[in-house]
Amino acid sequence: MTWMVTGGAGYIGSHVLRAFVTAGVPAVAVDDLSTGRAHFVPDGVPLVRGTILDADLLARTIDEHDIVGVVHTAGFKYAGVSVDRPLHTYEQNIEGTRRLLAVMSEHGVDKMVFSSSAAVYGTPDADLVTEATSKNPASPYGESKLVAEWLLAALGRASDLRHTSLRYFNVVGSAYDDVYDASPHNLVPLVLKALTDGQTPRIFGSDYNTPDGTCVRDYIHVGDLAAAHVAAAESLAAGRELQPAYNLGSGEGMSVAQIMQSIRRVSGVDFEPEVHDRRPGDPDRIVASGDTAARDLGWTMSYTVEEMMASAWRAWQAALAATP
Repeated sequence: MTWMVTGGAGYIGSHVLRAFVTAGVPAVAVDDLSTGRAHFVPDGVPLVRGTILDADLLARTIDEHDIVGVVHTAGFKYAGVSVDRPLHTYEQNIEGTRRLLAVMSEHGVDKMVFSSSAAVYGTPDADLVTEATSKNPASPYGESKLVAEWLLAALGRASDLRHTSLRYFNVVGSAYDDVYDASPHNLVPLVLKALTDGQTPRIFGSDYNTPDGTCVRDYIHVGDLAAAHVAAAESLAAGRELQPAYNLGSGEGMSVAQIMQSIRRVSGVDFEPEVHDRRPGDPDRIVASGDTAARDLGWTMSYTVEEMMASAWRAWQAALAATP
């Protein structure tokens, strides 16, 4: 009764693995380590090194580990870079998902929790994004996530596949000091790297229609995100009916200036961010409602912004200390 976590050596995937371990559910990781790190995989959890484009490897993993369901977190996750690398993005996120679903279907694995993205909405014309908000992805990355959701839906109609997708905006923090966000594009690691490099973090735009003039976005702790994936997997395993997709969001959001202030407090580094011109296309506010996930999955946000940033700082400092 083992679950396979694709991308299981990544920042999010490894948190999902550890959440499975905590729940007493056997799990195995599949990761090509292109961005993941083998030491993120918890002790006692098998790591199968390889790509989800390798159907034979997926088939062997399913058979050898008696896989009953898949949490699919693998993919090319850089929305901005995807604009310059659309074919690579489509190959990894669409073709990779198609091959994974094909192997699952051939081997009788009928449950999937898909790690989707709020990028499927693009720049929504709504202060509060719900699952019914129009989908208008603004990048190949967002498009690939939406197409992957369509693949799940189509196979679900044609077979016994039971599935759900989790959509979220900005994932931050760490539930374990030895796992950190290494993305070169996400706000929090960019700020932390600037501070440890002796540079000044930057804010793009201070004239937005928000309380403090900086963009408001939704941030959730990676530990809460991992818990949602496991709750969805357990619900599917128990035969409960789930919606095709759930937003994971705070319903309120935080401004970039608030994030900076929190990092200043938890890090003890006194800095004043440089303010630059706003970037084209950045909306004032994008926040998601997590009400449906709360209703069906029992999902809640358990971390304050201060706790999110403190956990990110601890993991970042631990990673620096472990670097030769």
